Amino acid sequence: MNQDEGMGGYSEGGRGGRGRGYGGFSSTPKPVKVGDEVDVKVEAVASKGDGIAKKDGFVIFIKGAKEGDTIKVRISEVKERFAIGEIIS
Repeated sequence: MNQDEGMGGYSEGGRGGRGRGYGGFSSTPKPVKVGDEVDVKVEAVASKGDGIAKKDGFVIFIKGAKEGDTIKVRISEVKERFAIGEIIS
């Protein structure tokens, strides 16, 4: 498995998923953390088929979600610019 497969094929970009290549990361607090359960509305579907929702403007990709779904998700990964969530109801 390559490093992108664990994130549903999404990566941070740059070299090997290390952001923009300058070695620094933003210290901006994220609105979600691993294990959080949040209610979201799926706004769109990504090219890879995952639903796209936002929490306070922060993108969450959700496998199996369809546009227009209002669902509860559990955050399984948090990256610099997005999170991965799993449908729980």
